[in-house]
Amino acid sequence: MIKMQEFQRLRTELAGLNLRNPTILASGILGISAETLKEAARAGAGAVTTKSVGLKPREGYANPTVVQVECGFLNALGLPNPGIDEFAEEIKKSNLNVPMIVSIYGFSPEEYAKVAVKAIEAGADAVELNLSCPHVEDIGAEIGQDPEKVASVVKKVKASVEKPVFAKLTPNVAKIKGLAEAAASAGADGITAINTVRAMAIDVETMKPILANRIGGLSGGTIKPIAVRCIYEIYEAVNIPIIGCGGVRTWSDAVELILAGASAVQIGSAVAFKDLSIFKAIAQGLNSYLERKGYRNVEEIVGLAHEA
Repeated sequence: MIKMQEFQRLRTELAGLNLRNPTILASGILGISAETLKEAARAGAGAVTTKSVGLKPREGYANPTVVQVECGFLNALGLPNPGIDEFAEEIKKSNLNVPMIVSIYGFSPEEYAKVAVKAIEAGADAVELNLSCPHVEDIGAEIGQDPEKVASVVKKVKASVEKPVFAKLTPNVAKIKGLAEAAASAGADGITAINTVRAMAIDVETMKPILANRIGGLSGGTIKPIAVRCIYEIYEAVNIPIIGCGGVRTWSDAVELILAGASAVQIGSAVAFKDLSIFKAIAQGLNSYLERKGYRNVEEIVGLAHEA
């Protein structure tokens, strides 16, 4: 059995959070209850991110909401969640041995701040602002594609909580670094890049869109090159940590995002494609890579592709 504590070179500091390794469970995958978060932590994740939660309960969209496509998933769940008051009980009883990041959303800066306060009071170690859900128009497009609105949300949340605040950005814009600069200038402690890519699928027999919502978010290996490019551009634009997200399936995928500028990497769709053992497999591979290349820790290779 791989013992995560043996990999001293993988220990990572992320905006004040201490991770035993730079792998993080991405939002939306298993992060729906205290028990599933514990499972990810026991499996070796360096930190976990919950499913996005809002101020009030939300049912989400009708089925079908998920379809498997080449190299990934297309989903349009519609942010179903029980609301922060009920979810706070899951946070309180999680009792994890790794940092917990609670993903939150809202319909205004004030609403984001209210959810953030409740999440932190319940025991969250940090909050991740879902500014970029590509299939919920009143949340994603309205806020996540406008630098001024991104900045206003970040500023309001930062004024309300003392824990780290990460801004999760959308790739569905012409210049993502402008969003990153807005978030950083407003006080964000880090950037998560990227959220899913706006996409859709059509059934050729029924001649209709497969998802009930028609448009969804594409995740999985197919979006990794997009994530690498976005992380690379953001790293050159801001001086705060980046959490890379998008298409990580192997240790070499993780290294690629780190070389582009990520200090840690989230893993989402690959957990569904494989299983929770992926956290240990990636940690082991990353440790071997650092050892083979002669590096003492992960920090030494963050952004090295920019020096090539």
